[in-house]
Amino acid sequence: MAHILAVDDDPDLCTLLKTALERDGHAVEIRKSGVTVTESLCRWADCILLDVMMPGEDGFATCRRIRAITQAPILFLTARTDEQSVLTGLGIGADDYLTKPFRVAELRARVAAHLRRQNRAPASRMVRGGIGFDLAAKTAMVGEQPLPFTRSEYAISEYLALHAGQTFSKEQIYEAVFGYDGTADDTAVTQHIKNIRAKLRTAGVAAPETVLKTIWGVGYQWKSET
Repeated sequence: MAHILAVDDDPDLCTLLKTALERDGHAVEIRKSGVTVTESLCRWADCILLDVMMPGEDGFATCRRIRAITQAPILFLTARTDEQSVLTGLGIGADDYLTKPFRVAELRARVAAHLRRQNRAPASRMVRGGIGFDLAAKTAMVGEQPLPFTRSEYAISEYLALHAGQTFSKEQIYEAVFGYDGTADDTAVTQHIKNIRAKLRTAGVAAPETVLKTIWGVGYQWKSET
Protein backbone atom coordinates (compact mmCIF):
# COMPACT_ATOMS: atom_id res chain seq x y z
CA MET A 1 0.00 0.00 0.00
CA ALA A 2 1.15 3.50 -0.80
CA HIS A 3 0.00 6.99 0.14
CA ILE A 4 -1.31 8.90 -2.88
CA LEU A 5 -2.09 12.63 -2.90
CA ALA A 6 -4.34 13.75 -5.77
CA VAL A 7 -4.88 17.46 -6.41
CA ASP A 8 -7.56 18.45 -8.92
CA ASP A 9 -10.45 20.93 -8.92
CA ASP A 10 -12.77 18.56 -10.82
CA PRO A 11 -14.86 16.73 -8.18
CA ASP A 12 -15.91 13.95 -10.57
CA LEU A 13 -12.30 13.24 -11.53
CA CYS A 14 -11.29 13.28 -7.86
CA THR A 15 -13.93 10.66 -7.11
CA LEU A 16 -12.69 8.56 -10.02
CA LEU A 17 -9.05 8.84 -8.89
CA LYS A 18 -9.87 7.93 -5.31
CA THR A 19 -12.03 4.94 -6.30
CA ALA A 20 -9.50 3.57 -8.81
CA LEU A 21 -6.44 3.91 -6.60
CA GLU A 22 -8.12 2.66 -3.43
CA ARG A 23 -9.09 -0.43 -5.43
CA ASP A 24 -5.35 -1.08 -5.72
CA GLY A 25 -5.02 -0.88 -1.94
CA HIS A 26 -3.62 2.64 -1.70
CA ALA A 27 -4.57 5.32 0.81
CA VAL A 28 -5.72 8.38 -1.15
CA GLU A 29 -6.02 11.98 0.00
CA ILE A 30 -7.85 14.46 -2.25
CA ARG A 31 -7.28 18.22 -2.39
CA LYS A 32 -9.15 20.62 -4.68
CA SER A 33 -6.48 23.33 -5.04
CA GLY A 34 -2.72 23.70 -5.00
CA VAL A 35 -2.67 26.12 -2.07
CA THR A 36 -4.06 23.41 0.23
CA VAL A 37 -1.04 21.16 -0.36
CA THR A 38 0.95 21.44 2.85
CA GLU A 39 4.45 20.30 3.74
CA SER A 40 3.07 17.59 6.01
CA LEU A 41 0.90 16.23 3.18
CA CYS A 42 3.91 16.16 0.88
CA ARG A 43 5.95 14.22 3.41
CA TRP A 44 3.03 11.79 3.87
CA ALA A 45 2.64 11.13 0.15
CA ASP A 46 4.52 8.40 -1.72
CA CYS A 47 3.18 9.70 -5.05
CA ILE A 48 1.54 13.01 -6.00
CA LEU A 49 -0.93 13.57 -8.85
CA LEU A 50 -1.26 17.23 -9.86
CA ASP A 51 -3.73 18.90 -12.18
CA VAL A 52 -2.16 21.77 -14.12
CA MET A 53 -5.06 24.19 -14.64
CA MET A 54 -6.47 25.04 -11.21
CA PRO A 55 -7.70 28.39 -9.86
CA GLY A 56 -5.34 30.29 -7.62
CA GLU A 57 -2.08 28.34 -7.49
CA ASP A 58 -1.87 26.21 -10.63
CA GLY A 59 -0.14 22.85 -10.80
CA PHE A 60 3.12 24.27 -12.13
CA ALA A 61 3.35 26.70 -9.20
CA THR A 62 2.51 23.94 -6.73
CA CYS A 63 5.17 21.66 -8.21
CA ARG A 64 7.81 24.39 -7.95
CA ARG A 65 6.84 25.00 -4.32
CA ILE A 66 6.84 21.39 -3.13
CA ARG A 67 9.61 19.80 -5.19
CA ALA A 68 12.25 20.86 -2.68
CA ILE A 69 10.42 19.23 0.24
CA THR A 70 9.50 15.87 -1.29
CA GLN A 71 11.25 13.24 -3.37
CA ALA A 72 7.97 11.48 -4.16
CA PRO A 73 7.22 11.06 -7.86
CA ILE A 74 5.00 13.85 -9.20
CA LEU A 75 2.70 13.08 -12.14
CA PHE A 76 0.87 15.88 -13.93
CA LEU A 77 -2.70 15.31 -15.08
CA THR A 78 -3.33 17.88 -17.79
CA ALA A 79 -5.59 18.81 -20.65
CA ARG A 80 -2.77 20.97 -22.01
CA THR A 81 -1.23 18.78 -24.68
CA ASP A 82 1.09 21.34 -26.28
CA GLU A 83 4.73 20.35 -26.14
CA GLN A 84 5.84 23.49 -24.31
CA SER A 85 3.51 22.79 -21.38
CA VAL A 86 4.80 19.24 -21.15
CA LEU A 87 8.41 20.44 -21.24
CA THR A 88 7.67 23.06 -18.58
CA GLY A 89 6.19 20.46 -16.25
CA LEU A 90 9.11 18.07 -16.62
CA GLY A 91 11.60 20.91 -16.42
CA ILE A 92 10.41 22.04 -12.98
CA GLY A 93 10.76 18.60 -11.45
CA ALA A 94 7.75 16.46 -12.38
CA ASP A 95 8.46 12.84 -13.19
CA ASP A 96 5.73 12.12 -15.71
CA TYR A 97 2.44 13.37 -17.15
CA LEU A 98 -0.87 12.04 -18.38
CA THR A 99 -2.98 13.99 -20.85
CA LYS A 100 -6.72 14.26 -20.21
CA PRO A 101 -8.84 12.39 -20.95
CA PHE A 102 -6.85 9.33 -19.92
CA ARG A 103 -7.77 5.72 -19.35
CA VAL A 104 -8.05 4.64 -15.70
CA ALA A 105 -6.01 1.53 -16.50
CA GLU A 106 -3.16 3.71 -17.78
CA LEU A 107 -3.28 5.91 -14.67
CA ARG A 108 -3.09 2.86 -12.39
CA ALA A 109 -0.24 1.39 -14.43
CA ARG A 110 1.76 4.62 -14.37
CA VAL A 111 1.31 5.07 -10.62
CA ALA A 112 2.30 1.44 -9.97
CA ALA A 113 5.37 1.80 -12.19
CA HIS A 114 6.61 4.91 -10.38
CA LEU A 115 6.04 3.33 -6.99
CA ARG A 116 7.99 0.21 -8.02
CA ARG A 117 10.87 2.35 -9.21
CA GLN A 118 10.84 4.34 -5.99
CA ASN A 119 11.24 1.15 -3.95
CA ARG A 120 14.18 -0.32 -5.87
CA ALA A 121 17.38 -0.21 -3.82
CA PRO A 122 20.44 -2.03 -5.17
CA ALA A 123 23.36 -1.68 -2.77
CA SER A 124 26.58 -0.79 -4.57
CA ARG A 125 28.53 2.03 -6.13
CA MET A 126 29.95 2.66 -9.57
CA VAL A 127 31.68 5.33 -11.64
CA ARG A 128 30.81 5.76 -15.31
CA GLY A 129 31.97 8.57 -17.55
CA GLY A 130 33.44 10.37 -14.55
CA ILE A 131 30.10 10.41 -12.71
CA GLY A 132 29.84 8.52 -9.41
CA PHE A 133 26.64 6.67 -8.51
CA ASP A 134 25.55 5.45 -5.09
CA LEU A 135 22.95 2.87 -6.10
CA ALA A 136 21.68 2.44 -2.54
CA ALA A 137 21.27 6.13 -1.73
CA LYS A 138 20.13 6.92 -5.29
CA THR A 139 22.54 9.84 -5.60
CA ALA A 140 25.07 10.88 -8.21
CA MET A 141 28.16 13.07 -7.89
CA VAL A 142 30.81 14.82 -9.94
CA GLY A 143 33.87 14.51 -7.72
CA GLU A 144 32.60 15.60 -4.31
CA GLN A 145 29.75 17.69 -5.71
CA PRO A 146 26.27 16.13 -5.54
CA LEU A 147 24.15 16.34 -8.66
CA PRO A 148 20.65 17.71 -7.90
CA PHE A 149 18.83 15.16 -10.03
CA THR A 150 15.12 14.55 -9.66
CA ARG A 151 14.15 10.93 -9.14
CA SER A 152 13.40 10.48 -12.82
CA GLU A 153 16.62 12.16 -13.94
CA TYR A 154 18.60 9.95 -11.57
CA ALA A 155 16.77 6.81 -12.68
CA ILE A 156 17.47 7.46 -16.36
CA SER A 157 21.12 8.25 -15.63
CA GLU A 158 21.51 5.14 -13.48
CA TYR A 159 19.93 2.88 -16.08
CA LEU A 160 22.11 4.18 -18.91
CA ALA A 161 25.23 4.12 -16.73
CA LEU A 162 24.55 0.54 -15.62
CA HIS A 163 24.48 -0.34 -19.33
CA ALA A 164 27.27 2.04 -20.36
CA GLY A 165 28.33 1.68 -23.97
CA GLN A 166 24.94 0.35 -25.06
CA THR A 167 22.45 2.45 -27.01
CA PHE A 168 18.77 2.62 -26.08
CA SER A 169 15.84 4.29 -27.81
CA LYS A 170 13.65 6.75 -25.93
CA GLU A 171 10.89 4.16 -25.80
CA GLN A 172 13.26 1.52 -24.37
CA ILE A 173 14.53 3.96 -21.73
CA TYR A 174 11.04 4.90 -20.64
CA GLU A 175 9.82 1.33 -20.41
CA ALA A 176 12.95 0.13 -18.59
CA VAL A 177 13.04 2.98 -16.08
CA PHE A 178 9.34 3.47 -15.39
CA GLY A 179 8.10 -0.02 -16.16
CA TYR A 180 5.33 1.14 -18.44
CA ASP A 181 5.17 1.47 -22.20
CA GLY A 182 3.12 4.66 -22.63
CA THR A 183 2.41 7.03 -25.49
CA ALA A 184 3.94 10.18 -24.03
CA ASP A 185 7.43 8.73 -23.72
CA ASP A 186 9.36 10.59 -26.42
CA THR A 187 8.86 14.09 -25.08
CA ALA A 188 9.34 13.06 -21.45
CA VAL A 189 12.64 11.27 -22.03
CA THR A 190 13.95 14.04 -24.31
CA GLN A 191 13.29 16.68 -21.64
CA HIS A 192 14.79 14.57 -18.85
CA ILE A 193 17.95 14.08 -20.95
CA LYS A 194 18.14 17.84 -21.52
CA ASN A 195 17.84 18.46 -17.77
CA ILE A 196 20.49 15.85 -16.94
CA ARG A 197 22.99 17.44 -19.32
CA ALA A 198 22.27 20.92 -17.98
CA LYS A 199 22.96 19.77 -14.42
CA LEU A 200 26.15 17.99 -15.47
CA ARG A 201 27.32 21.19 -17.14
CA THR A 202 26.49 23.28 -14.05
CA ALA A 203 28.48 20.81 -11.93
CA GLY A 204 31.56 21.40 -14.08
CA VAL A 205 31.35 18.67 -16.71
CA ALA A 206 32.74 20.51 -19.72
CA ALA A 207 31.04 18.44 -22.42
CA PRO A 208 28.07 16.54 -20.99
CA GLU A 209 27.08 15.48 -24.51
CA THR A 210 30.16 13.22 -24.52
CA VAL A 211 29.06 11.58 -21.25
CA LEU A 212 25.40 11.20 -22.18
CA LYS A 213 25.66 10.77 -25.92
CA THR A 214 23.01 11.13 -28.60
CA ILE A 215 23.26 8.36 -31.17
CA TRP A 216 21.41 10.01 -34.03
CA GLY A 217 18.46 8.07 -35.33
CA VAL A 218 18.76 5.48 -32.55
CA GLY A 219 18.72 6.93 -29.04
CA TYR A 220 21.09 7.60 -26.15
CA GLN A 221 24.21 6.04 -24.66
CA TRP A 222 26.24 6.62 -21.47
CA LYS A 223 30.03 6.80 -21.79
CA SER A 224 31.52 3.49 -20.69
CA GLU A 225 34.92 4.65 -19.40
CA THR A 226 35.20 5.40 -15.72
